[in-house]
Amino acid sequence: MYDILTLIVYTVNQWLAFIDPVTYDFFEKFGLAALIGILIGIERERKSIRGDIFAGARTFTIASILGMVSTYIAIHQNAFSILYLTMIFLIIISTVMIYVKNVVYRQVGTTGGIALFFVFLMGVLVAYDYYLFATMGAVAVTFLLLEKTTFRTFATNLNQDEVTNAVQFLIIIFILFPMTPNIVILDIINLRYALGIVVIVSAISFISFLLMKTAGPMRGIPISGLIGGLVNSEATTGALASLARKKETYISVCYQGIVLSNATMLIRNLVIAFIVDPSGNVLIMMIPPQLFLTTVNLGLAVKEKRTDQENLETLEIESPFALKPAFKFGFGFVVLIILANYLNLNFGSVGVFSLALGGLVSSAAVTASIGALAFKGSITPATAALVAILASVISTSNKIILVRYSGSEKLNKKVQKSFLVLIIAGATAFIIWAAAISLL
Repeated sequence: MYDILTLIVYTVNQWLAFIDPVTYDFFEKFGLAALIGILIGIERERKSIRGDIFAGARTFTIASILGMVSTYIAIHQNAFSILYLTMIFLIIISTVMIYVKNVVYRQVGTTGGIALFFVFLMGVLVAYDYYLFATMGAVAVTFLLLEKTTFRTFATNLNQDEVTNAVQFLIIIFILFPMTPNIVILDIINLRYALGIVVIVSAISFISFLLMKTAGPMRGIPISGLIGGLVNSEATTGALASLARKKETYISVCYQGIVLSNATMLIRNLVIAFIVDPSGNVLIMMIPPQLFLTTVNLGLAVKEKRTDQENLETLEIESPFALKPAFKFGFGFVVLIILANYLNLNFGSVGVFSLALGGLVSSAAVTASIGALAFKGSITPATAALVAILASVISTSNKIILVRYSGSEKLNKKVQKSFLVLIIAGATAFIIWAAAISLL
């Protein structure tokens, strides 16, 4: 098999050696431009069944090739007037498409005309050797066109406050973050690094929040709990406990949601550990006990027998892109880094372990701060991992308190019984893993 592949590669290389480099370059660009046009054109062609398109696979393919060829001629023959005339021609065609659809056929929409001109521009990028940009743009636009219904459903599910919060957070990303000085304060924390961590963690939470909003109540409370744990397991637990208190028939399904939210919280902490410590040392040290505890969580959720058939409630959880939760996490992250550095300098590893109590408030903030110190070299990855694991166990125990004050008595008993098992399992895994690490 290896000899055949070698022969094929050798034959192809020999054949290519006889092709003029200019000719090869042209056909390479021609082929890529055609593929981009076909990709987007096929998606538009799918709508032809309903008879609501004016340009299909052939038109989009030709537009992409036209952009590539006109630009290629402009570059190699210094005839940029051809490119300008072709661009004006495509603008006119796109405008006519939009006019006919909206005025003549009285159908609202501009996507087709804009997509056609976009394909032309991707052909231009190909001619300028921006292959990656052109391909990424084509894939992104195809995805947007395919997910029309999904985006429409999502947009209608957002309220005014959530849209405002998202805009405010975008201001932080594109205005405040670039303006933040890249300096280290007290030889401990880099302001830009801290803000970057806040943005990344909040972005992960926001994506999970969007998935939960998109899934909607019809997908069930367990799914909302599962995704909600990535956003904020404490808020999810409180919301589910309150729901079970209002509707006794939802106790079983809310219990499942609470257990699942705790499971995804554990997975989220692993992701955060890798974000703040790209070397992966802290993550590797955390994986065995975290996955063990996650498995126990999932086992308890699967074991629960559902008695209710419908669960159409929607969880009310604050958007993680709002300024309040974002800065709350950021404040906790910075304070814990400073505190961890102080405790490490004055009390050693024993002092650092006291930070795990922060899991009562936010195990994510503890994991982020302790992982950042490990990446900096202030503490060992093993110490950081053990503190993060302990914080996760403490955060798990916090769910009992939340349900006790927010949920019904029946739900409280179920959660107490199951989460005591989780705490014992987590504590046992922590002790065994700490002993194993000490022997390494």
